[in-house]
Amino acid sequence: MSHRYYKTAHPYYVGVDLHARSLYVHVCDPAGTPRLERELPASPAAFLDAIKPFREGLVVGAECMFAWYWLADLCERESIPFVLGHALAMRAIHGGKSKNDRLDAATLAGLLRSGYYPMAYVYPKAKRDTRDLLRRRSFYVRQRAQLVAHVVNTNSQYNLAPFGKKLGYRGNRSTALLDRFEHPSTKLSMQANLAMIDAYHEQIDAMELHLLRTAKVDDPVTFQFLRTVPGISPILGLVMLYEIDDIRRFPEVGNFLSYSRLVLGTHESAGKIKGLAGRKLGNAHLKWAFSEAASLMLRSFAPAKSWMARQSRKRGTKKAHAILEAKIGRCAYHLWHKQVAFDAKKFLAS
Repeated sequence: MSHRYYKTAHPYYVGVDLHARSLYVHVCDPAGTPRLERELPASPAAFLDAIKPFREGLVVGAECMFAWYWLADLCERESIPFVLGHALAMRAIHGGKSKNDRLDAATLAGLLRSGYYPMAYVYPKAKRDTRDLLRRRSFYVRQRAQLVAHVVNTNSQYNLAPFGKKLGYRGNRSTALLDRFEHPSTKLSMQANLAMIDAYHEQIDAMELHLLRTAKVDDPVTFQFLRTVPGISPILGLVMLYEIDDIRRFPEVGNFLSYSRLVLGTHESAGKIKGLAGRKLGNAHLKWAFSEAASLMLRSFAPAKSWMARQSRKRGTKKAHAILEAKIGRCAYHLWHKQVAFDAKKFLAS
């Protein structure tokens, strides 16, 4: 995944090493001369007061970490250019012999000044909360799955008869399951699991209803186009809609596939490829969504099954599945970009 670098010249460059309750500010001019180095509380008033002498033409840069939302929103309200730094690409910060807040802030300002500041996407405030709720829903689904797995594994631990139906469905769970276990402690453990599973189920249902209603307001047309692709369920369509946000930020389909972790980069030297790289660069949520979409497509779309069988004989099942994921990713990019529905003939011919 190639990175975009911030190249715009400014009279002042502000590097902010941001933490939950504090931040360190480094301001320098185009020559690299430090104009301000100060630790501040993480509050809008303190930050604005510190940079007040340099407001004309400055740019603010901060690393992408969990607390960047408020600083980006503050800069937007105050009409201050804000650049979010790509954390994994900022090796200059993490690779030095010494590391502290003062040095990190100075490095951020220096990267801004030099034109080698790797940029991350500043997700718009309007849809950010909905995206975070969608990610939280995914977390709850994983937690629920762990609880279901614990019930199944405990059943196997005592060599009891397998459950006849999947416990992931609410109708297949009941307190009658507790009669399988003899010891009171095991019964209580399973009872707690079932109660937590039901609680997660209720919250997940409420979240999904809210998310679907919100998507119909934010971008109903694109959401419906994505849903025309076999394998893209409502939840997967939501993940794609809110993780991508705006397809125009990817100038080419290759940029989009790279961001979605559907293609790998290469390490090359002296004309020789040393290996593949970049598995951790990109959006993990999109990678998961396209992987799930490929699996669901193989269940419901007969032409995809035939294609998969041919590719598996030629390349192996794992490689063929990865190619199918990339095909769906390419399809989603063009559907969104052109605002058209899924075309099976074009999909299979590509």
